[in-house]
Amino acid sequence: MRRTSIKNTRINGEVQKELSRIISREIKDPRIHPMTTVTEVFVTSDLKECKAYISVLGDEQEQADTLAGLKSAAGYIRRELARSINLRNTPEITFYMDQSIEYAINMSKKIDDVLRSQGGTVAHEDATDSDLDE
Repeated sequence: MRRTSIKNTRINGEVQKELSRIISREIKDPRIHPMTTVTEVFVTSDLKECKAYISVLGDEQEQADTLAGLKSAAGYIRRELARSINLRNTPEITFYMDQSIEYAINMSKKIDDVLRSQGGTVAHEDATDSDLDE
């Protein structure tokens, strides 16, 4: 069987959408930061397990608090997911912190710092008016 079938991709998207809704609208835990985003979801093909990657716009303490709040609410989230999505099995959800956005921001800053230290700006090819007319 293929690793990610079309059906599995569709299920991942639907679970991601519902998790986002449940986290933003249903959960009242004060530890969960209001700027929490579900960035990616992977549901196993047997629908038993789900890895949900989240991103939190905040410092490390807010990220840790949000992760702790989500882990403690995992049972409630799973029940709400079962009510909103009709699946054969409702997967057991495990939350992970997605560091990719933070990594990208840090890399962008490093690139900008290197360019500034070289005394220049980003080298772009300038489009002249004659190039645009062609």
